[in-house]
Amino acid sequence: MPFEDIVKGLEGLGADVEREAKAAEQQAARERAERGGEPRSDAGGDAPGSADNPLAGLLGALGLGGRGGGDIGESLAGLAAGLGQQMPGLDPQMFMMMMGRIQSLINAGDGPVNWAMARDVARTVTAAQPDPSPTSGDLAPIEDAVRLAELWLDEATALPAGTTGALAWSRAEWIEQTLPVWKQLVEPVADRMTGAMVGLLPQEASAGIGMPITGLVRQMGGSLFGHQVGTALAQLATEVLGSSDIGLPLGPDGKAVLLPTNVAAFSAGLDLPTADVRLYLAMRETAYHRLFAHVPWLKAHVLGAVEAYARGIAVDEGRIEELMRNAQSPEGLANLQNVFEEGIVFTAPDTPQQRAALARLETILALTEGWVDAVVHAAASPNLPSAAALRETLRRRRATGGPAEQTFSALVGLEMRPRRLRDAARLWALLGDARGIDGRDDLWTHPDLLPTAEDLDDPDGFVYRDEIDLSGLGDVLGGKGDKKDSRDENSEGGREDGGDRE
Repeated sequence: MPFEDIVKGLEGLGADVEREAKAAEQQAARERAERGGEPRSDAGGDAPGSADNPLAGLLGALGLGGRGGGDIGESLAGLAAGLGQQMPGLDPQMFMMMMGRIQSLINAGDGPVNWAMARDVARTVTAAQPDPSPTSGDLAPIEDAVRLAELWLDEATALPAGTTGALAWSRAEWIEQTLPVWKQLVEPVADRMTGAMVGLLPQEASAGIGMPITGLVRQMGGSLFGHQVGTALAQLATEVLGSSDIGLPLGPDGKAVLLPTNVAAFSAGLDLPTADVRLYLAMRETAYHRLFAHVPWLKAHVLGAVEAYARGIAVDEGRIEELMRNAQSPEGLANLQNVFEEGIVFTAPDTPQQRAALARLETILALTEGWVDAVVHAAASPNLPSAAALRETLRRRRATGGPAEQTFSALVGLEMRPRRLRDAARLWALLGDARGIDGRDDLWTHPDLLPTAEDLDDPDGFVYRDEIDLSGLGDVLGGKGDKKDSRDENSEGGREDGGDRE
């Protein structure tokens, strides 16, 4: 039976129930008047929480639940029986199964993503693999690595230390602690998805008497998206090495984070000492913290670039139409798990606005990652024999992305990889050679001073551009002392990479 027919049947049943409810209310008013105006009972009011739960509101509007606190099973049975009178071809048992499935998808909270479901799914999937909680024995070497990393970075950047300590996280802790930033990253896309789902509803659905079907679909969309995000985060949690793998710190301010289990797995695939790997990762983590702690506009700038890109992402309406068709039959609803697993596909339309948004996002990601890459290389090369090998390994890892990162990109439409990492790292190294580390790092005082995508094409032109004058900007970075000039035998100066791109 088509979904539209069910909607029309619900409307007809709702109208009948509304008339009966009004007649009953008038009769009750007469009886109260005859008894001398006794206070009205609350039994006829809306059930608590019906405004927050569209299914409860739907049943309440039909007089079959949500009023008087009836049992949901009895309410569904009553609803199915009432629809059977309106629509003789409807199987009440199948309809009850369909509505029960819908109820299980509902998010009682607000917002485009069911974050409770995302957390539960991520934690459940993560728990399927060994995920030991880090001990003090795991934390101690991380703390030592972070302290040494900060000392080495002092010689390579004008930005002061940005960490006050270190943390060792399990995968489950990574999921819990990074959720606030993921909310900022994925909710713009989720808004588009739920809006597309609502837009595909028949007009009668949103115009039905007393039927909050639009809210119901929005909350179903929130649950669908919550499941997708939870699955993707669980996969990411098996691959990330710290809190800054996607290009901005996801963890608490001032705390360098590494995941001992994942670091050990990553080190096992390299012919290098685990201590060297841990130290190099600690240097990258602390370099990110220096940058984001002492460039106060940067995090909002990156998130703004992500939002601008997400606003232009198109939702695969064909996939959503398939979802809505599945919702038209009990058999389809019983198989919605397949929809959860396959997810909704997002695409970026090829428009001038979207190309500009993508270029802005890619450029700021490349500049932050490239600065970290160049600064860590300058600090590690004189001290760590394996620095060059680790640098290249992590560059390739970031350029290609692991299976989990690719999954997240497909599900959410966000690709948090710097496509032009090598170009950006070369430009920052050239700046260090030409202007010293103070002159290089002064470019972070304002976003308008940063290199553009065009500058990554011509780094020499940007570095030696005569009209750039930073002398009047003042020292807004704070805490800068006399630093060693990075123009020495350890600077890549653009000579190591040759400017090739990922």
